[in-house]
Amino acid sequence: MSPFFAEVNPTVIVLVVLAIIVFLLFIFVVKYINLYIRALFSRANIGIFELIGMSLRKVNPKVIVDSRIRIVQSGLDISRAELEAHYLAGGNVPNVVSALIAADRAGIDLGFHQAAAIDLAGRNILEAVRTSVNPKVIDCPDASSGTRKISAVAGDGIELLAKARVTVRANLARLVGGATEETITARVQEGILTTIGSAQNHFQVLENPDLISRQVLSKGLDANTAFEILSIDIADIDVGRNIRSQLQIDQAEADKRVAQAKAEERKAMAIAREHEMVAQTQENRAKVVEAEAEIPLAIAEAFRSGNLGVMDFYRLKNIQADTAMRDSIAEGDGGEKEA
Repeated sequence: MSPFFAEVNPTVIVLVVLAIIVFLLFIFVVKYINLYIRALFSRANIGIFELIGMSLRKVNPKVIVDSRIRIVQSGLDISRAELEAHYLAGGNVPNVVSALIAADRAGIDLGFHQAAAIDLAGRNILEAVRTSVNPKVIDCPDASSGTRKISAVAGDGIELLAKARVTVRANLARLVGGATEETITARVQEGILTTIGSAQNHFQVLENPDLISRQVLSKGLDANTAFEILSIDIADIDVGRNIRSQLQIDQAEADKRVAQAKAEERKAMAIAREHEMVAQTQENRAKVVEAEAEIPLAIAEAFRSGNLGVMDFYRLKNIQADTAMRDSIAEGDGGEKEA
């Protein structure tokens, strides 16, 4: 034995060991005794060693104890092990317990395993139970999308602007894997567009707005969704533009532009033809001038060959002078008549 322990009184060693045990018991009492007493007097049946085991398994004992007490007080039968397993799986135990209690009070058949599966799927099970008890109203179209009304065109080409309110109730059986509110909104919008588009004229829709509700509701739009559609109500419907007239105006404007383009094309071709004729006229005049320039040469050749005498030449001059005088007189008479 070490000289140090030989010199120490055994009584001191016993007192130190007792002090350590008392200190550990004090920590234990402070940490677990309150939860144990609450569970004991609430008949939650959670032992002291179970509380210690929860801490060792990284489970919050307070969450399990509080949830178990609520379960027992509400008359439900869910064991501590099931609550702890759901906690370890990453579920929201208090939310699931609240949903089960609310469903039991409302007479809704909801089991723990179904509620736990919905919670682990990322859905708010408590909100779903509340929606199942108190139906929810969805605006169609959704105001957050920036569109205030659904635009549809009737058979006579008149645009109608409609707004609907869809009353839905959560379907707990289809909450896992079922489509969300966005799908409901999209399907209702499609149904409204189809119903208005199949109407012969817009008066038929304005006179019977419930026609849209009946036809859309009969299509079973809540299939494979997490909701059950209770009603579809047309909150507002207005008359918009005359789409058919607008299309006709646009078509007429397009035809007008095509005709103008063709007219411009014909005009350009006519101007080009006119320029061609002017050029051809100038060319012909040049040929006439060239031919007239050969006349003196021909007269000189006729003198040399003896085919033209002096008297013949003077008679030709007289004839040319008379012709020029008549042309001048004719031009003067034409100018007076025009004046």
